[in-house]
Amino acid sequence: MWSGPRNISTAMMRAWENRPDCEVVDEPFYAAYLAATGLDHPMRTDILAAQSNDYNTVIEQLTGANVASELQYQKHMTHHIPRGMDMQWCKPLRHCFLIRDPAEVIASYVQKMPGVDEDAIGITRQAELFDEITDICEQAPAVIDSNDVLRNPEGVLAVLSEQLGLPFTARHMLQWPAGRRDSDGAWAPHWYHNVEQSTGFGPYRPSQPALQGAHADLAQAMQAPYQHMWQRRIQA
Repeated sequence: MWSGPRNISTAMMRAWENRPDCEVVDEPFYAAYLAATGLDHPMRTDILAAQSNDYNTVIEQLTGANVASELQYQKHMTHHIPRGMDMQWCKPLRHCFLIRDPAEVIASYVQKMPGVDEDAIGITRQAELFDEITDICEQAPAVIDSNDVLRNPEGVLAVLSEQLGLPFTARHMLQWPAGRRDSDGAWAPHWYHNVEQSTGFGPYRPSQPALQGAHADLAQAMQAPYQHMWQRRIQA
């Protein structure tokens, strides 16, 4: 699942982890991304200590004999993947892109981080990876929009599961116990407060953030890559 920050990506991970046949991996490239960029993110030291700092090692962990479960859900942040990275490791996997309106992403992101730019929210990189993975896998990945999921989680997840050739059961994927998980990344104390309180997908609330200045300009600039994926989204 290829997402960006401040989407419903962790709630989506909860839905898949609550399946009895699925294990999840939470943002496995985060430490490698921080090590490569030198960025000072919240809980940086803990993240670097918790995961491999080497991209190739992480790829082996995601694709090699270390994958013990028959069904593994990988939650990825698109901005963690550097441009020029060989994405052939993706070919045997099934892919889905989780998108959200750029204005909503930006409005949420600035509540947790002091600054925001194009690279930080990963929407341009998400569209690039969508095209790269389409070429590598010789078919377009599924796309789901967070607002569509919140409007109709059962319908969207049922269609997605069908496209992936997997059974869908509402009792597993639409509700889960509250609390933290052992599978949550080291960054959970900073980012996951809301999802830790959740027991299912939140209600859909129409939102039109009143962005100003550079934030509004960034949201407008991100519309083209967002629409590139949005027009291909699952509708249920």
